Order: sequence, then C-alpha cells, then structure tokens
Amino acid sequence: MEGKALIMDEKAMSRAINRISYEIIERGKGAEDLCIIGIVSRGVELAQRIADKIKSVEQREIPVGTLDITPYRDDVPRDGPPPGQPGIGFPLDGKRVVLVDDVICTGRSVRAAMDGILSIGRPRCIMLAVLIDRGHRELPVRADFIGKNVPTSREEEVCVFVKERDGRDCVIIR
Repeated sequence: MEGKALIMDEKAMSRAINRISYEIIERGKGAEDLCIIGIVSRGVELAQRIADKIKSVEQREIPVGTLDITPYRDDVPRDGPPPGQPGIGFPLDGKRVVLVDDVICTGRSVRAAMDGILSIGRPRCIMLAVLIDRGHRELPVRADFIGKNVPTSREEEVCVFVKERDGRDCVIIR
C-alpha cells in the first residue's frame, strides 16, 4: 500500500456506506422524494452504492445523477454562464437531494456543487454525505452524513480508491 496510513479498507468502506444509507432513510422516514447526486469523480460511485443500498432496503428506485462542479468553482475564471448538467436527468424541484462526495475539507467543492444544483432546480432540501471529513473548513459547511472523521494536517492528502474506477476499495493518507 503506497501511502502513510491505511484509513479504511474495503470492509470499513462498505460498513460506512451502509451506515450512511440507513441514516438517510431514518432522517427522511423513508425514501419518498429522495434523489442522490454524486460529485465527479469518486462521489459518483459512492452515490450509486448508497442508492443501491437504499433501494434494497426500501424497495424503491432512487434517481442518481452526477454533477461536475468545475464550472461552479470559485478558483476558476468564468466566461459566461455555466453549461447545463447532462448528468442530472430528473427534476430537482421539491426533492430531497443528497449530495455525495468522497472527502470534505475546505467546503469549497460543496459550495460549488450547491450552486450547480440550484442552477438546475429548487429542491426542498440539500443534504451532504461524505465518506471522509478531514476538517480544515474555509466555509461554514458541514456534512449531514459522515463515514469517518479523519483529522489531518493541511500537507497530508486523503486518497479514496473505489473498485469501479481504481480496481480496489480503500482510503489512505499520503
């Protein structure tokens, strides 16, 4: 394993995803009006796993979309309005949206994602699910559902690997 420390192995990731899924169901008293949007890149795979777990428990199909936050970032100059989001093929108005990301740190990616969601529709609420919360916020953003809190220094890098993209499931610190 390249890296300084193994934070989560495959089993720990699976348990965290299952726990997050059950917490989403419990908070919403079911899966009514629920949709899940994964932030590109590894948030997409995690979002699909959460939706699959909720479907297996609630016997209800959960719409899953993808959101590329690049056009909404505050550290990239913009030339005109951001393009539409072809990865979200369902209406968001009045829905309970769970935004999924692999790691939350400063909160800037989440802010960009909320801008992207609000440019598409007006959900009833937006909740945030993350596999890893490493602290170091620059914006007043907190996750509603957290797989694991991992205190890190700013110099360390938290790397999430998913089977669908990387051939393995684990989280390491470099």
